[in-house]
Amino acid sequence: MRKKFSVLRIIIARLREGGSMTAVEVLFRYGMSPGEMEMGALGQVSDVYGIRRVRFNEQERTIRVEYDATRLNESSVEKLLRSAGFDIREKLALV
Repeated sequence: MRKKFSVLRIIIARLREGGSMTAVEVLFRYGMSPGEMEMGALGQVSDVYGIRRVRFNEQERTIRVEYDATRLNESSVEKLLRSAGFDIREKLALV
């Protein structure tokens, strides 16, 4: 039986330099729909060192972020999204 990680999905990956990193995904639900300014800031969030991918789902009102856990943590990712102007309401479980 496979064990499910309800909070975070952890993926071990190898970097080109031969070192290892821990890629982690976190999923947040937001409240108010983001405007033009927030969407522009979302692009800047993805440029932060340690952020690997940001996926935005307007229909489900979610933002999924994959990040390097050796560089950032869940709290810092949430803080980045909030500082970009997103109305983060809750963290959702990844299944």
